[in-house]
Amino acid sequence: MHYYSLGDIPNKRHIQFRKQDGSLYSEQLFSTEGFSDLYSTLYHCHPPTQIVQVGDPVSVVPKTIHSKQLKHRSLMGFNVKPEADYLKSRKAVLVNNDCQILLAAPTKGTEGYYFKNADADEVIFVHEGTGTIRTMYGNMQFKYGDYIVVPRGTIYQMEFDTPDNRLMITESFSPIVTPRKYRNDFGQLLEHSPFCERDIIKPSVLETHDERGDFLLHIKKQNQLYPYHYLSHPFDVVGWDGFLFPYIFSIHNFEPITGRVHQPPPVHQTFEARNFVICSFVPRLYDYHPQAIPAPYNHSNIDSDEVLYYVDGDFMSRKHVEKGMITLHPGGIPHGPHPGTVEKSIGATETKELAVMVDTFKPLLMTDIAAGIEDPDYYKSWLP
Repeated sequence: MHYYSLGDIPNKRHIQFRKQDGSLYSEQLFSTEGFSDLYSTLYHCHPPTQIVQVGDPVSVVPKTIHSKQLKHRSLMGFNVKPEADYLKSRKAVLVNNDCQILLAAPTKGTEGYYFKNADADEVIFVHEGTGTIRTMYGNMQFKYGDYIVVPRGTIYQMEFDTPDNRLMITESFSPIVTPRKYRNDFGQLLEHSPFCERDIIKPSVLETHDERGDFLLHIKKQNQLYPYHYLSHPFDVVGWDGFLFPYIFSIHNFEPITGRVHQPPPVHQTFEARNFVICSFVPRLYDYHPQAIPAPYNHSNIDSDEVLYYVDGDFMSRKHVEKGMITLHPGGIPHGPHPGTVEKSIGATETKELAVMVDTFKPLLMTDIAAGIEDPDYYKSWLP
């Protein structure tokens, strides 16, 4: 990420910065990985430490299914039922010690409370719906196809325009960053990167609420939701600067990398974290070698689990795809195009497919929610 500033800040860090009445603003350093990685400095109207009351935590530990069967799986994601509350709507379906993949169908946002994920960075992919994410750093409007990247510890609210919303959320227990292979030594995205800084939407509207009262903040830590009541409004920031802040990147702004023959999945990489990556499959021209086979070749996942979330369009390598469908191809067994799709792909010039892929380098466990929306016969779909 690159440097950005919004609102009013003093001309140096860690010096006096006073309000019109002569009292000091409260400075807060917000960092990840201790003091050794990205950080921003925020200036609050009131100290962000004034807690009025703490309630009892509620467990949100995913209930995993410890199946020893090594097989391909398919989940019908749109079978997750809508729920009014944003937090309650978030259902973990695939999890390991590095990340959790959740599905959500909230009909309302975070009404009456604020949320902070102190466990994980979040990548919220908006499959259906529009709205506004309000944060301590400022506000951003989101729409279909947006990745909303929220660093851990960011206080935010979700506000939806309609009750029809579908989200795929990836929680990462390490920082979410742009791929190292697409950045120079100074962090700038390189010329051959499939996206650049101009594609990134940053907070643009900073709402400063200089208010006292009783403000409910749900904090997620170690898979527990802690209800905290704060004395001052969480969005009382008058200004901030730094390299750490939420942002939006649209999957529609990802520029696909193509070639004379079929390109491997790493060309679709969009984000990375410890032990997993997130990739974007977008509409693109097919390979242009005169004997090219556009369909992907069979490949063996020996050291990674491949998760594909289908968003829109036709997939030439699959016989049957629905919106919101998730396929899990586990490490240890090969997978590839369905029977008949290889020949069918020859001569095709382009694809309109849209999908999000998560490749993890540690095995994923299914949850009870995933078991309830699984197509049990998917592993047979490669038979003639």
